[in-house]
Amino acid sequence: MTLRKLFHTGGTAVLCLALSGLAWAALKVDTAKSSVTAVSKQMGVPVEGKFKKFNAQIDFNAAKPEASKATIDIDVASFDLGSAEFNSEVMKKEWFNAAQYPKATFVSTGIKPAAGGKYDVAGKLTIKGKTADVAFPLTLKKEGAAQVFEGSLPIKRLAFNIGEGDWKDTSMVADEVTIKFRVVTAQ
Repeated sequence: MTLRKLFHTGGTAVLCLALSGLAWAALKVDTAKSSVTAVSKQMGVPVEGKFKKFNAQIDFNAAKPEASKATIDIDVASFDLGSAEFNSEVMKKEWFNAAQYPKATFVSTGIKPAAGGKYDVAGKLTIKGKTADVAFPLTLKKEGAAQVFEGSLPIKRLAFNIGEGDWKDTSMVADEVTIKFRVVTAQ
């Protein structure tokens, strides 16, 4: 297993979880058209993995975004790096510890309008039993009848104990992970 592949699996799951839950409004999330990925760097090379299973409970009111709420649950075991060997490795205790912590969650604590059709989102992200306050910008656009929420959330994998033991060394796998999401809703 290359370090690049292993690094990518590090903190990506947590961020992906947080962002995927932001499928707003009383709209249904179309998970087939939505995506949550985690991007990290291993030995300076970007590595991307995708969470294949997640669900979201969203109540979004464009007229009163401050009253909106989002809860997202990500199935950590659904993280896919494109290799069965790498996927198995990142489920181990040193990385996601999926046996003990099968879900990552994001619960919004505030959604505020920002300039240019964007929103500032704050919430609590829980990964591997660790909870942290997070904030990120969100873009909302229409694609036909669907609403599309896109954004990215930078996190530090070590804040969530993703990469324990020898994997705490950030010279091989960077501490920074960006969770990217595209959540598509239908009316």
